[in-house]
Amino acid sequence: MSAFSTTFGRLLKHMATTKIKVNSNGSLRIEGDFEIVDKTGTPYDLAGREIIGICRCGMSKNKPFCDGSHNGNFEHDAIAFALPPKKQ
Repeated sequence: MSAFSTTFGRLLKHMATTKIKVNSNGSLRIEGDFEIVDKTGTPYDLAGREIIGICRCGMSKNKPFCDGSHNGNFEHDAIAFALPPKKQ
């Protein structure tokens, strides 16, 4: 399991107070009550931030956080859709 999927899984536990927005041509915007941890479970020091951007393009020099490197270099039209049924 990757550090991203572990972190994302932990974020999903906070869905009642956390909102994750997939920005078109950009980051995942996370706001609310959340904690982001590395692969060992050590939390990142978010310096009190309640809104952050997670890099989706892979170009950020501040991964896993967005630094705006995607501007003009990453295209994805963020439109919600239904996932196929979960495999049994």
